Amino acid sequence: MNTSSLTPAVRSERYRVIAAGVCALILTVGLARFAYTPLLPIMREQAELSHVAGGWLATINYAGYIFGALLAASISDLGRKFVLYRLGLVLGVASTAAMGLTDDVVLWALLRFVAGFSSTAGLLLASGLVLNWLLRQGHRPELGLHFMGLGLGIAVSGFAVGAMVDWLPWDQQWLGLGLLGLCFFVPAWRWLPPPATLKPAAGAASTTAVAPPTLRWLWLMIAAYFCAGFGFVVSATFIVAILVQLPLLAGKGSWVWVIVGLAAAPSCFVWDRVAASIGQIRALMIAYGLQAVATLLPVLSDSPALNVLGAILFGATFVGIVSLTLTLIGRHFPANPAKAMARMTLGYGVAQIGAPAMSGYIAAATGSYHGALVVTAVVMGAGMFLLRAVMAEERRSAGVDAAGAGETVAAPRPCVEPAA
Repeated sequence: MNTSSLTPAVRSERYRVIAAGVCALILTVGLARFAYTPLLPIMREQAELSHVAGGWLATINYAGYIFGALLAASISDLGRKFVLYRLGLVLGVASTAAMGLTDDVVLWALLRFVAGFSSTAGLLLASGLVLNWLLRQGHRPELGLHFMGLGLGIAVSGFAVGAMVDWLPWDQQWLGLGLLGLCFFVPAWRWLPPPATLKPAAGAASTTAVAPPTLRWLWLMIAAYFCAGFGFVVSATFIVAILVQLPLLAGKGSWVWVIVGLAAAPSCFVWDRVAASIGQIRALMIAYGLQAVATLLPVLSDSPALNVLGAILFGATFVGIVSLTLTLIGRHFPANPAKAMARMTLGYGVAQIGAPAMSGYIAAATGSYHGALVVTAVVMGAGMFLLRAVMAEERRSAGVDAAGAGETVAAPRPCVEPAA
């Protein structure tokens, strides 16, 4: 559906629903989950948080995310998903503020688990509910605007920590972030309508659904997304702690995080255009490669300029990878995209459990994160090879389909047609 042909009321409703998803991402991912990144070096300095404990807190956070993804995958009823979405919003605010009410590592671990669980509300449930709403109302099933909330959330958390760091200690900064989260809680709660109230638009889903993929294709995509999760979590957790060790960036960690967020916010639109030109799988391969380069730059050079470039490349790629992958999966399973996305994301999340702890141990043993970054770049390279295997499976599947129909195969059929 061409948005220029929409009435003002319909266009306003569309933007309210998308804005609800964006606010959910800013709250549950940008604040509840990722404010930990700019606060990590501050907590190490002021709260005596060790390298190993810092890594384990990140791992436990991602374990909470995995638990939420498993729960979301087990629920088929959209009404129950909506209830879980709203619960995630509440937990996002509460777990963020409560981080400033204790200095007990065990309680921190519990709160990071809850924060990870809450991030499911923004990243999986909100994206699925928004996509479901778009499909039912006959809109184009693109999540670029929704996933802009990832970058905006990172930028918001970085700006907030940067504004508070010189006059508030670490614990009061967490309390401040909890209060800030309330600003995004209200629209995220009010503007996303319950799915039961929606009426499908005539012929809406039929124009956007594509044939289900083969099982081999799905497992290859899950494996590739596992690699993306590994690459993402190491940089997302430790990039600030790595770059503040450079003399010119000392004390500016939160602003590095802002740069990551500002690079991430518009990137989904860029990757949408790249995917429309060359295909989603090829676009993903390029994004994986650029993220591997971003991961290696701190290892190869101490130059602040090159390291900031690495932060920009990381921000510009990780949201694109998430957006392209989940949109691809969601379009294959339009009837219940949140469930399919949750299953896909399990591979992404499993990688996020082991990688932070591994990085913490390597940093404690060597005094730097360079070893972890090298391992991460290798894993991203493996992801590129898996995506190449996905393309081969698409060609094989297209050949089988055409042969079964008694047709001559003129060209491979893409797994997902470019959006009109």
